Amino acid sequence: MESNQQLKKPFSYGFLCLSMLTVFWFISLFEIVAKISAGIEITNPAITLVYKLINDFWTVLIVSLLGLPLYFAINYKSNEWADRIFKVIFTIIVICQFGLTKYHLTTLVNLGADFLGYSLEDMYTTVTASESFSIVYFVPFILFPVLFWAICKYYIKTLSSKKLYQISGGLAILCILIKFFVSEISEIGYQNKLAYFTNEIIRFQNDKNEFDAANLTYKNEFPLLKPASATPDVLAPFFNIKEEKPNIVMIIVEGLGDEFIGKNANRGFTPFLDSMIPKSLYWENFVSNAGRTFGALPSILGSLPYGNKGFLEMNPLPAHSSLISILKSNGYNTAFYCGDESSFDHRVNFLEYNNIDNIIDINKFGANYKMTQKNEEGFSWGYPDAEIFKKTLSEMDTKKGPRLDIIMTLSNHEPFEFPEKEAYLKKVDYIKNNNKSLALSPSEIDTYKDIYASLLYTDHSIQKFMESYAKRPDYNNTIFVITGDHRLIPIEQKDKLCRFHVPLYIYSPMLKKAQSFKSVSSHWDITPSLLSFLTNNYKMNKLEKTAWMSSGLDTEIRFRNIHSIPIMQNKGVIDELIYKEYLYSNGELFKIDENFETKKISDSELLKTVEENMHEAKKLNAYLTQKNKIIPKSLQIYSKSIYEFSKEETAFIKKEIQGLSNDQIFFKARDFAFNNQRKEARTLCNYILNDLPNYADVRTLKGRTLAWDKDYKNAEKELLEVVKRTPYYYDSYLALMDIYWWSNQDNKGIEIAKKALKNEIKNPELGIKLAKAYKRTNNIAMAKKAVDSLLKNQPKNRDFLKLKNEIQ
Repeated sequence: MESNQQLKKPFSYGFLCLSMLTVFWFISLFEIVAKISAGIEITNPAITLVYKLINDFWTVLIVSLLGLPLYFAINYKSNEWADRIFKVIFTIIVICQFGLTKYHLTTLVNLGADFLGYSLEDMYTTVTASESFSIVYFVPFILFPVLFWAICKYYIKTLSSKKLYQISGGLAILCILIKFFVSEISEIGYQNKLAYFTNEIIRFQNDKNEFDAANLTYKNEFPLLKPASATPDVLAPFFNIKEEKPNIVMIIVEGLGDEFIGKNANRGFTPFLDSMIPKSLYWENFVSNAGRTFGALPSILGSLPYGNKGFLEMNPLPAHSSLISILKSNGYNTAFYCGDESSFDHRVNFLEYNNIDNIIDINKFGANYKMTQKNEEGFSWGYPDAEIFKKTLSEMDTKKGPRLDIIMTLSNHEPFEFPEKEAYLKKVDYIKNNNKSLALSPSEIDTYKDIYASLLYTDHSIQKFMESYAKRPDYNNTIFVITGDHRLIPIEQKDKLCRFHVPLYIYSPMLKKAQSFKSVSSHWDITPSLLSFLTNNYKMNKLEKTAWMSSGLDTEIRFRNIHSIPIMQNKGVIDELIYKEYLYSNGELFKIDENFETKKISDSELLKTVEENMHEAKKLNAYLTQKNKIIPKSLQIYSKSIYEFSKEETAFIKKEIQGLSNDQIFFKARDFAFNNQRKEARTLCNYILNDLPNYADVRTLKGRTLAWDKDYKNAEKELLEVVKRTPYYYDSYLALMDIYWWSNQDNKGIEIAKKALKNEIKNPELGIKLAKAYKRTNNIAMAKKAVDSLLKNQPKNRDFLKLKNEIQ
């Protein structure tokens, strides 16, 4: 018996690998069972499981071969330590495999290179929005590693080395045969999650290396630059042109895929938007240029390339123009509205670069608006759609036209929480039981009941907004543009195209006639066509040259595609390309029919042509963004000023921020400030503000350090900027009160305190500072009133009583 154990020891690595494979198979089984339990339809569960098991085998085989040299190296010194170390390594791999599977079960997409495109803060925000954490949630993360250790112990105890070889050899032969004869086994739906993640990261790095700026050249220095007249005015024939410039209201609807509109497969839950189709210019076969929200603003408002991980991730942003900057230069009042943090996905950086007049986000709603209910983890995205539209209408009343108003909705996103949810769930039941034209089965509706209720809520919110706007005197001179940022993710996608298939409406009382178009266009085409229409029909500053990624909307009624549309599904990798009537996706080719459905085809010559176009699209994207060659700086209309650093400051920043998040850098800056290293503190603050200009704590700290250095003018400027950006944040008001006290500007201190009180800042320190300011201006009555308001809540507070005595 002892000799038999000794014989097994040199081959224990094989038992570890077989144990890991077995656990991978259990995880794949768990995935399929979880999907079926959730009501997600799997065409052939048995075949799906077999294909996934085979791909799991190949993944484990590759991992095993990669780890074998290291195992032998450690085993040479100690067999016991080799086993222990690799048990830990394989345990971590098992946890990663399950974590990636859990991500897939939540989003129904595999995690890939987009992992590199998000900060830890953004990932945490997204995950807490999608998941409800509890002890039960983490059980599988413990169960599968324990299962790995148990199986490993069982195999070593019961299997001989000979049996191990027989099992491994048999599996290898079987997997090779199936892999060779079944081509669809390589499709994404069957791929191992860890293998997909690793391959995507490698592909991202390869693309990054291949399209490095040092190796990129173009015949024309600015390849996109062309006369403005090159973009045809295709919208004018549909409009009654007036003398006054029209308002533009753009509504970008979270998760609104075309699949949920009109007569499409998931129809029935957007009745108002459906009713808008016969009244609008409507593009049936329209696509987003990205699979997530990060791509919406730069594509829709600027017809801009993607950069490395999305245009908004670049810092500094390359020189560019946009619908915002061009309309602002023509007298438009420009505004952006959302219910969440505008700093998410760095939208605020893009908006401010283009010198937008007003940004309304979660920081500016106030007490009259109600946030979306928080989930069990205390997370809420912010304000729901009806509140966003309500806020938009209230802000419009303060502005004179013409206006550009950009609204991004929020509610049609995980966790699908919104006001009066129970009422909308009942509406879903009513539609399910009474609408005989639905293409969905009752069980399919019940599986995603929250989502269909959310669609109804968003649709109704848009309807109420449009009805309210119709009562405004400027309604008859307003153009509404409505599109989705991408198709929502949690509902299973019928094919690889529907993730990007979104509607586009252009509606206006100015329309001569409505029309639906089957020709293909994308988000890239909206701004070129809107600006061509406006500059050709109204008194506008004539654009001599433009630099758009596409040529404008195609208004051909029949199905066709005159555009080449590369798509960045997730941050980091351009994997899809719509070329003529074909979709290229992850190395596969699909034919697109006039109903915008796809069928996989095999054509090596055509595939080669499309891959060449994809390669050229990636090269152009890299050249434009890495070399800052979208437009010459001389053609820039506005440019956000950013903090620039000297060589010494850059070296200091690099040294201090290594491996730190923005929050951790802020804490370090605060430590510098408290240690009288205020210049160093401001350098770190400026570094953060380049990335997150709305970070109120950071800008307030910067303002305080300037005040401590008696630079009251610039301190005031920074702190007033905080008040502008985050009017309900208390500390900026307190810091301003200090500045005005130290610089003998008590009247200013009183005014800023009044503003704070109007914004319901309820901080006792504010009342103390206000009372002192009134006293110093000899307004004793108001000073007493300020103290009395404090004593009303805390009548025995010694500091308040002492202050009252001092005033008297």
